[in-house]
Amino acid sequence: MIPTLDLGPYLAGDTKARDSLATKLRDIQENVGFYIVINHGVHHSTIERAYDALRQFFSLPLKEKLKVKINENSVGYVPIRSTVYVTSKFNKNTKKDLNETITIARERSFDDEDILAGLRFVGPNQWPEGMPEFRNAMIAYQEALARLGYAMLPLYALALDLPASYFDPHFTRPTWWTRNAYYPAVEPDDNQFGISPHSDHGFITLLPMSSVAGLEILSQKGDWIPAVPVENGIIVNTGEFLNRWSNGRFLATPHRVIPPPEDRYSMAMFFNPNPDTLATPLHSCVTDKRPAEFEPITLIDYMCWYIDNNYKKEAGGIQK
Repeated sequence: MIPTLDLGPYLAGDTKARDSLATKLRDIQENVGFYIVINHGVHHSTIERAYDALRQFFSLPLKEKLKVKINENSVGYVPIRSTVYVTSKFNKNTKKDLNETITIARERSFDDEDILAGLRFVGPNQWPEGMPEFRNAMIAYQEALARLGYAMLPLYALALDLPASYFDPHFTRPTWWTRNAYYPAVEPDDNQFGISPHSDHGFITLLPMSSVAGLEILSQKGDWIPAVPVENGIIVNTGEFLNRWSNGRFLATPHRVIPPPEDRYSMAMFFNPNPDTLATPLHSCVTDKRPAEFEPITLIDYMCWYIDNNYKKEAGGIQK
């Protein structure tokens, strides 16, 4: 079973609830790496509005979707059977995944300092023509998930034996983005997945649970555990960047999506810090018995490594 955390009292301002949640979060992240939050403050209508917009986009003819094909900034549309996670340490993934996606970065103004600097993963976004509701719904969804992400930061800091405000300076220019996916109900080949086994790249991932099953996580015993849908639940998991930052203390648990019995949609937010954030193993996570295991690396450099080795043409993907 994937643990569940009730955020209601904490979000209402209960300090004791905050401290209790941080303790529970520490145990979960050190032993499971995945959990489900309820009473999280994200309105169900905001999520459903985004799902409706996503269904409309994926129902467009392929030639229309290809007008916003993924670009050098790693935002845009990716057709089905275009990528496979070749960096996975948990499975030899050889067959391209059975999903199509549209990646949307945090919406920024054209004079944003990171856009002017030409940084990858920050946009500008590619929006489909003639679909203003798609843009509005996805931005509203992202902003709602981001508010939840910010609310989680004190819990993560306390769980790592740090001051509650520790992560705040690292999220002033966040590089969060959403990977919005459609998994058609198709018959797979052997060793073929909706998404092949992998760990996420970033700080944490926020994913509203789908009513259609498919997501599975790898337990410490080596068993694949289905993520049983919880009404209005949002799954949260650690990415590899936080795993490095915590010196391996918080687990970046492998997961996969098996081909679903019916069409399935998902909208995963990768809630990441500023692009120049340096993941040097935290002092609270380094001891004589657990010396620093990872070389320092910035978020932008780690994201470039991760994307280039899984999505670019040289790795079997379609990105230039």
